[in-house]
Amino acid sequence: MTKTLLLLRHAKSSWKDEKLKDFDRPLKRRGEKDARRIGLVLVEAELVPQVILSSPALRAKQTAGLAAEQSKFKGDLQFVDSFYPGMPKDYIEELKKLPDQVERVMVVGHNPGLDDLLHTFDTRLDTLSTGTLAYLSLHIKHWAGLTRATMGELISFWEPEEIIPDEMEAVMGKDKDKDKKDKDEKKKDKKKKDKKKDKK
Repeated sequence: MTKTLLLLRHAKSSWKDEKLKDFDRPLKRRGEKDARRIGLVLVEAELVPQVILSSPALRAKQTAGLAAEQSKFKGDLQFVDSFYPGMPKDYIEELKKLPDQVERVMVVGHNPGLDDLLHTFDTRLDTLSTGTLAYLSLHIKHWAGLTRATMGELISFWEPEEIIPDEMEAVMGKDKDKDKKDKDEKKKDKKKKDKKKDKK
């Protein structure tokens, strides 16, 4: 028996406002785009989680929220105080609380803790850069049995700039253009109707 663990480092954040505390730093526009890309990957790879556990820091909350929205996630999204900054023991202790019916969970957090957690189970990926998603298979039957000695395997990983082929970007662009065109047509129709009313 195995469980699926998805590790997502928060997407690119902004340092523009130097007065903000680290906890309150938001995503950059690029980070928002990358978080949505992750959501699409979750759908394409059939990896939409049942539960998302996220750091409460703003950049992590935004990453989790955008990925969830894009993937049409309908599960339980929880913000865990100990995930900021988050060390392997913090992640493991929270994962151990999951019910056994949960087969797939995504953790959204920060480095260096996420890297350390990843390397606890598999060392083939050097680091999780911002916005990177790692897909791990853990050889456990019950979450309660998770420890740092648990056997795990890195199945795949996706970095933001590589996870969507150009043609998918084109499709996304076409969808936006179509939405804009539809809205423009509706406005024109409304104006025509208003003119007819005025004539009457």
